[in-house]
Amino acid sequence: MSRLKTLSDEYLALRSRLEQGGGPDRVRRQHEQGKLTARERVAGLLDEGSPWLEIGLLVAWDQYDGQAPAAGVVTGLGRVGGRPVVVVANDATVKAGSWWPETIKKILRAQEIAMRQRVPIIYLVDSAGVNLPYQGGVFPGQYGAARIFYYNSIMRRYLKVPQIAAVMGPCIAGGAYLPALSDVIFMVEGTSFMGLGGPNLVKGATGQVVDAESLGGAATHTSVSAVAHYRAKDDHECLVRLREYVARLPHANSARRTHAAPKRDPKELYELLPADHRMSYDVRAVLECLLDGGRLDEFQPDVAPEMICGHGAIEGRQVALIANSRGVIKGKKKGEPPKIGGIVYTESAEKVAYFIENADRERIPLLFIQDVSGFMVGTEAEHSGIIRAGARFVEAMATATVPKLVLTVNHASGAGYYAMAGQGFDPDFILSWPTGRMAVMEGESAIQAVYGADAAQPDNAAAVDAMRADYEHQLDAKFAAARGFVDAIITPEDTRDLLAFLLETSNEFAGPHLGAFTLTSHP
Repeated sequence: MSRLKTLSDEYLALRSRLEQGGGPDRVRRQHEQGKLTARERVAGLLDEGSPWLEIGLLVAWDQYDGQAPAAGVVTGLGRVGGRPVVVVANDATVKAGSWWPETIKKILRAQEIAMRQRVPIIYLVDSAGVNLPYQGGVFPGQYGAARIFYYNSIMRRYLKVPQIAAVMGPCIAGGAYLPALSDVIFMVEGTSFMGLGGPNLVKGATGQVVDAESLGGAATHTSVSAVAHYRAKDDHECLVRLREYVARLPHANSARRTHAAPKRDPKELYELLPADHRMSYDVRAVLECLLDGGRLDEFQPDVAPEMICGHGAIEGRQVALIANSRGVIKGKKKGEPPKIGGIVYTESAEKVAYFIENADRERIPLLFIQDVSGFMVGTEAEHSGIIRAGARFVEAMATATVPKLVLTVNHASGAGYYAMAGQGFDPDFILSWPTGRMAVMEGESAIQAVYGADAAQPDNAAAVDAMRADYEHQLDAKFAAARGFVDAIITPEDTRDLLAFLLETSNEFAGPHLGAFTLTSHP
C-alpha cells in the first residue's frame, strides 16, 4: 500500500471518529430534547449532493484528553440554493456546545472566509456559552470572543455580507450578541433560548424567579421583545425556512461550464507519490489528475524548470498554477551543476515573481501546489542575489489581489513555505493532503543544525532520537490541522472537485483579496 494511501486511510478513520461529536449517548440525548445534532442540521441545510468543505475538523483533536472533538463547532463551506455559503454550527453534544479557545479560532476563520469571499454566513446556534475553566483563552485578548462580534459588525455595516442566525438551543450571555449582530434571527419553539443571563443567574442577580421560556424563549423574543424575527415549530421547519431565505437573496448564478475530464484518473495519485517523501516524482503527472484534459500551458518551461508555472483549468475555471518540480534537473551547460527540485533558486524566484504579477494583472486566481524544501543556500546562491530575488517572489505573492489557493502535497519548509503562499500571507484557502509535512526544516536537517558532527556521538544518541521523534510528530499533517495551520486535510480523489468549488467561491468577490477582509469605499 502506498504511503499516501496509508496516511489517507488513517486520516479517514480519524475523521469518522471526530464526526461522531460527543458520542452516541449525547446524540441520543440531543434527539430526546427534540433537536437535531449540528451535523444533521448542516446536512439538512445544504443542497443535496452539493460539495462540503469542513474547515478545521481536526482543530483541538489532540488536546483536552480528546474531550473537544472539532472544538465543539462545525464550520465549513457548502452550497445553499445553488450559491456558496459559510456555515457555523455549535455541536451541543460536545460540552453543551460551549466555547473552548479553539472554538473562537474556528468561528473567526469561518467569518474571515465569508468576509473575503463576500458570501452569506449562517450561524446555527446551540451553545451554553463560554467553557468557564478555559475562559482565559476565550474571553480576553485581541482574538478572543470579542473579535467575533467585531467581525459581525464589520460585515453588517461595511461589507454587506448577509448574516443569518438560527437559535436552535441555548444562546447565553455574550454569545447572544452573535445572533443579535446578524441581519435576521430565527428561533425554534420549545428548544431555543436567548438571553444575557439564564434563569439561575437572573435569580442570583435580581431575585426574580422566571422560567427559561418566559425569560428568553422563541415566543418571548418574536412577540414581546421583538429581538428575533422568525419562529419555527422545530428544527426541520427552521432549516427549510433558512434555505428559503437564502434562496431569495440576489445572486448572479454562475453559468454551467463545460469542461474536459482530467487526463488521468485522480485515484492514480495514490501511486504517483513515492513511498519515501524524500524521493522524486513526476509532478506533471500529478497535474494531469487535476487539470481539465490534463493540459497545462507552461510558462517559460526551459527557464528554471525546478519551478513549474502555467495556465490550466479545473472544471472550466482558469487558474495560474505554480508547482515545485521534485527531482534532479540537469544543468543547461556542460559542467553546470544540477538543480534539486523543491528548492527555490535565484532564477526560479525571479520567474515565479514575474508570473504572479502577470496573473494579478490578468485577474486569474493563483493555485500553489506546495512541495518545497526552502531556498538555496551557499556561496553561489548568495552571490547570485537570492535574498533579493526571494524578496521579489514573496512581495509579488503577498501583494497579489487575486484569490490564492494552496495545496500542500509533501513538504512545506523554510522560507519556501512562505513564498508559496504560507498561511501567514492570508491565502484564501489552504489545504493539505495527508502526506503534507510543515516545519522550518526536516528533522535530519534540524539535527545537523543543532549537533553538527556531534550528532553521531554516543552521548548524544538519546537527545538526537528524541529530537527526531519530536520533529516527525510535528511534521504530521494532522498536527498542523489540529492547530488550524491548514483549513482542511483532503484526500486525493476529492481534490479536483473541492478545488473547483473553492475557485467558484473565491470568484464571488471581484475586488481585491487582501488580508482578512477588504473594506469597500464608505462615507
